[in-house]
Amino acid sequence: MKDLINKLYKNHGLIYKGLLFIATTFVIVYLFPKSGTFKYDFVQGKPWQSENLYAPFDFAISKSEDELNEEIEEVKLNSSVFFQRDINVKTRVLHAYDNKFSSYIKDTLSRTQLQQVNQKGKSVLASLYDIGILSDSYSFGDNKTVIILEERLQKATLEFNKLIAQGELRETIQEKLNNEGLSDLAVPLGSLFFEVIEPNLEYNNELTQKVMQEELDRISRTRGKVEKETLIVSKGEVVEGDTFKILESLKNEYKSKVWNESNYNWVVAAYTLLVALALLMLLLFLRKYRFEVFKNNTKVTFIFFNIAFMVLLTTLVVNYNSIYVYVVPICILPLVLKAFFDARLGLFAHVITVLLLGFIVPNNYEYMFLQIMAGIVTILTVSELYKRANLFISVGQITLIYIIAYFAFFVIHEGSIETIKWETFGLFILCGLATLFVQPLIYVYEKLFGLVSDVSLLELSDTNTKLLKDLSNKAPGTFHHSLNVANLAEASANEIGANAMLLRVGALYHDIGKMKNPTFFTENQSAIINPHDELSNKESARIIIDHVIDGIEIAKKNNLPDRVIDFIRTHHGTSLVYFFYSQEKNTEDLVDEEDFRYPGPKPFSKETAILMMCDSVEAASKSLKEPTTVKIDAFVENIINKQMEEGQFLNANITFKEIQSIKKVLKQKLANIYHLRIEYPE
Repeated sequence: MKDLINKLYKNHGLIYKGLLFIATTFVIVYLFPKSGTFKYDFVQGKPWQSENLYAPFDFAISKSEDELNEEIEEVKLNSSVFFQRDINVKTRVLHAYDNKFSSYIKDTLSRTQLQQVNQKGKSVLASLYDIGILSDSYSFGDNKTVIILEERLQKATLEFNKLIAQGELRETIQEKLNNEGLSDLAVPLGSLFFEVIEPNLEYNNELTQKVMQEELDRISRTRGKVEKETLIVSKGEVVEGDTFKILESLKNEYKSKVWNESNYNWVVAAYTLLVALALLMLLLFLRKYRFEVFKNNTKVTFIFFNIAFMVLLTTLVVNYNSIYVYVVPICILPLVLKAFFDARLGLFAHVITVLLLGFIVPNNYEYMFLQIMAGIVTILTVSELYKRANLFISVGQITLIYIIAYFAFFVIHEGSIETIKWETFGLFILCGLATLFVQPLIYVYEKLFGLVSDVSLLELSDTNTKLLKDLSNKAPGTFHHSLNVANLAEASANEIGANAMLLRVGALYHDIGKMKNPTFFTENQSAIINPHDELSNKESARIIIDHVIDGIEIAKKNNLPDRVIDFIRTHHGTSLVYFFYSQEKNTEDLVDEEDFRYPGPKPFSKETAILMMCDSVEAASKSLKEPTTVKIDAFVENIINKQMEEGQFLNANITFKEIQSIKKVLKQKLANIYHLRIEYPE
């Protein structure tokens, strides 16, 4: 059991990466659509590039959107509308007519004439209500079929223009009175009618909509059927007309296919394999080419988190409306990874992410082409992200690439630019603006994951920061030494392609531990008195060695990033404090080297190895008397060769060729510092 626990503890990093790999895979698969995908790409008006295609199963030919919309409009146009007739209104109006008739018609007429006028007026009213008087104004077409209901029973069917609208009532009454020979009494009878008339037709919207919906539901979404094993399209045949519609129907059948439990499990399993394969490639890339990143669980988590986040963001946008898929700023991913790591890792992770997004987005080939091209442009154009102008220029170039590529694809698909959707260009511009969000995002990531970007390094390289000002005030000699080392280290880094900005910052802060006891270091001693004269060799060596530990404590107290603290830890490696060690050997027979040796660790990167070389060379160069080119060359060779013999660079991924290049830079820089001229032969 104990051995098992020890084994688990030793391999806890790999176990964590395995769990992270599994978790990320399942999160991404969960976001994927769980349906079939048509495996062929085709474009209307272009030849079929694949082999002859036969129907894999029976399926119906779907009608086009235009055909369906045309049928829907026809149903809406021809569907009937329903009105409810209130039969009590007619009785109530005729009764009111009788009661008020005498008050409107004067006694100038005989009794017989009054009876005749009364009956004719009733006849006119009855004819109005037999047709129907509308309660409101409606905008139905004149030929719209109207069904009149009385107590839920159909009583009449007629055209809408036959009904009497409120605005037409006066004209209709006048016409009917004229027909009855009552034109002389049109004014009093008209006034009477308007006094008693009430509408008797109420629009039944609920029933009208219900009947229309039933008719719409009966519209068939398909026209015809394709039997299994039927030849759909031959290789080289131009995809157009019915062939295009059949292929679209088959493609939609794959997308909308309802999967039973067994098929669903197979789809999920297949997605899991593909996603796992893609993420495994990323892990293998890190292990082979970026082992320092691979060893760091926080950095691996950061990379996987960003990939999953981009998949999540794209899925949400596609589910909302796939037309906005190009608004998602995918190029933020390579920008962020390049800011924290390097361009090669950023591009590799970007390509892996775009391949995964191909399962989600429509027109996946077009989408992947655009995004990969944009990613390449991002990596090639963005340098020194901390310079705002560079970011704006790069975003402009990315947006231009999107627009050019989309325009080219549209012309290929449509054959012209007459129907181009100009608003899509606006989406690309929005995507470019969203990409500018990378700056605050980098700051957030620095706080969440404890990473360091070039933006933070630029801030730390400012010599007006509080910590460096304290160093210049308390230990001015050390501060001047650090500046010289920073210049040497930066030049060396540029020579071999190391991270010059990181190295410069590390050099500026590598000796901050000397602030605790500044006068014990020769560069800060202005008086003749040397405080080491009052101490033993061991005590002096301990104070010198402790500046590393003190520097780490000061750095942590001031929240310096771990990548910068690494330079403080390693800039002396496991070397000896040779001056006091040699003095102790002169006075004592038995000397324990460990009392005079720095605790380490040894440099474990190119940058920390360069700092060790530059620090040693710059510090020792102060002891050169009457320096010449020959002396400087021998001096640099001796110091760095001794460090190599002690194995100080064994853990750093630096080559002999790179060390030789660094020696060359240091020799040139020291020659410039001492203003050496070429030695002419005598």
